[in-house]
Amino acid sequence: MSALFRLTVTETRLFLREPIVLFFAVAFAPALLVVLGLVPSMREPSADLGGARPIDAYLPVVVTMGVALFGLSGLTQLFAGYREKGVLRRMRTTPVRPVAMIGAQLLMALVLSGVTMVVMLVVGRLAFDVHLPRRLPAFLLGYLLVALAVFAIGLLVGALAPNGRAASAIGSLVFFPLVFLAGLWVPRATMSGVLLRISDGSPLGAGVQSLQDATAGQWPHPLHLAVLLAWTVVAGGLAARHFRWE
Repeated sequence: MSALFRLTVTETRLFLREPIVLFFAVAFAPALLVVLGLVPSMREPSADLGGARPIDAYLPVVVTMGVALFGLSGLTQLFAGYREKGVLRRMRTTPVRPVAMIGAQLLMALVLSGVTMVVMLVVGRLAFDVHLPRRLPAFLLGYLLVALAVFAIGLLVGALAPNGRAASAIGSLVFFPLVFLAGLWVPRATMSGVLLRISDGSPLGAGVQSLQDATAGQWPHPLHLAVLLAWTVVAGGLAARHFRWE
């Protein structure tokens, strides 16, 4: 645990030195929330959403989008860049094991993205009167599971991509379908039956619904939790299996 903690601290310091990646992974989602909240129509009740305000429905979407940005932009480029620059090859001569490296990256991502999530909840509440989750334990559970699922996918992309440029391209190709299924452009409440079922099977779709359920005071549906666990196990297992030092 001591070695994992030290490695996590080191990786966090290195990550904070990349301003562009840091902005898109940490600051972009809160900035988008502010922009959406400043649109007058986002603060008015919508008949399409059952009388709810769009900004209330979009907060969980933007939260999961922030997780996806971190996992599919920050982690993928970090891992692939390390391999491309020979950092991983040099680490191979040390006692560091792949599971420790992956664990440190996940822990760093969870902490930093968790801070971003708290910032968005505070901004949403204070600036736009968005209701805080009524079942906070359920909200935190749903957030933890969607974060682990998306970060596992990001680590898998980083493990397979040959270089940083390829990791960025692959991460973008994965990112946009996921945020679409999360309801960024078409709210889940207005999706057709087939599209909604596809969204339920995606990590961000299941994640958004879990966060919305917790915000409304309900526990997430077991199906959505199972989907998130399945993505975490499969993608995380493949990332560890296909991890390459060079």
